[in-house]
Amino acid sequence: MDLAALQQQLQHTDLAPVESWQPPFCGDIPIHIDAEANWHYQGSKIQRPALVKLFASVLLQQHGEYFLQTPVEKVRISVADAPFLVTDWCWQGTDTGPALQLTTNLQHQLVVSPRYPLLMQADPQQQHLPYLQLWRGLKAKLSRNVYYQLAEQTSAVSCNRQLHYQLKSAGYPFSFAICNADTGR
Repeated sequence: MDLAALQQQLQHTDLAPVESWQPPFCGDIPIHIDAEANWHYQGSKIQRPALVKLFASVLLQQHGEYFLQTPVEKVRISVADAPFLVTDWCWQGTDTGPALQLTTNLQHQLVVSPRYPLLMQADPQQQHLPYLQLWRGLKAKLSRNVYYQLAEQTSAVSCNRQLHYQLKSAGYPFSFAICNADTGR
């Protein structure tokens, strides 16, 4: 299968067109997304998956802050780390080689590619970990299980006295971990 066709097949039709809306900022609301991508309202976990998906469909990140944006209002929420969590993965065959398909906690399926790259970023504890870049400035953190399973799939490449442990998806390399070649850290 061709990479563009696979990406089209996994297109996200559940995202609202927030880019075309220019509502006024209406302040903060007590919605928080914890480090495991669980949504909370006034300290209580939101138990209805459909409600979480609805909120996620209007979520965006601007200048390091997170907002829910509708045609009539824009409200700020808090996010501990990343608003989404990668919970599953598989390899898909494409014309340019195996492509890594990741699934989030809200069942979004994405192919790791230049459009949705893996990026090294410091988490709240300042550990550099791979995050999946999504739409509207949003990211997905890899669950612990997925992280360790994918770590076994990496290849070491030496670059500028550093070891880059890389994954290749549809012919594109992505750094998964970086270590100092002299110390291994």
